[in-house]
Amino acid sequence: MGANDRRPELEFAHVRQRSTHLAEPLSPEDCCAQSMPDASPVKWHLAHTTWFFETFILEPREAQFRPFHPAFRVLFNSYYNGVGDKHPRPHRGLLTRPALHEVLAYRADVDRRIARLLAAHPDDAELATLVQLGLQHEQQHQELLLTDAKHLLAQNPLFPAYDDAPMAASSPPQPLTWISFDGGLAEIGHDGRGFAFDNELPRHRQYVAPFALASRLVTNGEYLEFVDAGGYRDPELWLAEGWDKVCAGELRQPLYWVREGARWMEFTLHGLVPLDPDRPATHLSLYEADAYARWRGARLPTEGEWEFAARDVAIACGDLHPRAAGGAGLVQMFGECWQWTSSSYAPYPGFVPAPGALGEYNGKFMVNQYVLRGSSCATPHRHARASYRNFFPAGARWQFTGIRLAK
Repeated sequence: MGANDRRPELEFAHVRQRSTHLAEPLSPEDCCAQSMPDASPVKWHLAHTTWFFETFILEPREAQFRPFHPAFRVLFNSYYNGVGDKHPRPHRGLLTRPALHEVLAYRADVDRRIARLLAAHPDDAELATLVQLGLQHEQQHQELLLTDAKHLLAQNPLFPAYDDAPMAASSPPQPLTWISFDGGLAEIGHDGRGFAFDNELPRHRQYVAPFALASRLVTNGEYLEFVDAGGYRDPELWLAEGWDKVCAGELRQPLYWVREGARWMEFTLHGLVPLDPDRPATHLSLYEADAYARWRGARLPTEGEWEFAARDVAIACGDLHPRAAGGAGLVQMFGECWQWTSSSYAPYPGFVPAPGALGEYNGKFMVNQYVLRGSSCATPHRHARASYRNFFPAGARWQFTGIRLAK
C-alpha cells in the first residue's frame, strides 16, 4: 500500500465530512431502517467507519485510551472475528439506540482524537498508512451508504427521492462498436503508485489472448429488447442457478424497473422517472448480465482483459445515476456502472493476507463471488483505479452493476 499524495490530516477531514454530507438528505428514520440483510442502515455505516478508526488506530496508539462507549465495540463490528463478538448483521436495523445524534457525536469525538494523534506524530509513516486504509474503507462505505439508502427508499410505495433535483437530460449514446486488443503477456495488479488494497497484489504476469471489448455499456433500450424478446423465458440463455431464480420469480427485470401500464419506469436516487433508453442498464445480477451476453452472441470479459484494456483509460466521476455514453473510443469504463466479469474472486499468485484482524479485510471473502471492475456513479472521487477488484455474489443487484460485452 502506497502513501496518499495529500496530507493525512486534510484527507482525513475531507473524507469524514463527505460521509456526514451524504447522510444529510435523509431523515433520522431513513438512517435507522434496514431494507434487507445485505444492506445496512445509514446510521450503522456512519458508526462502523468510526469504529474502524477507534478500534484499529486509537485503541493501540492513544495514551490512556478509553472507548467512546464500550458497547460500540460489538454493535459496530462488521466481520472482524479477531476483534471479538458482532451484532447480527440482519438485525442492524433494530438498533434504534444509539440515536443518530449520538452516532454523530461519536464521529466528532473520534475525529478530534485522530486529528490530535496525527498532529502529535506527523512523521509516523505507519500511522499515516493505517489512517489511509481507514479512509479508503470509509469511501467504500460511502458508496454502500448511497446504494443501501436507494434500496431502502425503493421499498416505500411513495418512491421518495434521495435528491429532489431532476436528472439532467441525456443524449443518444454513441453506436456500440468493437475495440480489438492484441493481448500478450500483461502486468496485472497494482503498480505500486498510490494506495491499493491487498487483493490488488501482488502484481504478476498473465497471458491475455487477443480479444475485443464493446466500446460502451449496454443501454436500457438494448436490455429492454432482451426483455421484450422473452429473454427471461428462455432457459437456454441462463446459468442453472440463475434460471432457478427466474423460475422462483426472483428475476423478472432489472431491480428498479417498474411497469406502469404500457410504459416502464425506473426508480433512481432522484425518485421514480420514465425509463431512459439511452442510459446504461444497471442493477443487474451476474446471471442477467451473462444471459444478455449469450443472447447477443457475446460474453462477459475476464478481469484480466478488462484491466488490460483499461490501463490507459482516463478515470471519470459520475452523478447519482449512470449517464449515457459520450465521446469516441472505449468509454464508460469508470464512473457509471461496475462491470461484471466472468472471473471468480480468487487470490492472485503469491497473495498472503496481512496478520491480525486487518488481514480479514479481503482474503477470507475469496470464495463464491465474482469480480466487478471499473467504478460506478456512486464511487467517490479518487477511489477508482484500473487495478481495483470489487466483488459480489452472482445474485447481487443492489449495487450499480452493468454490462460490458466482450468477444
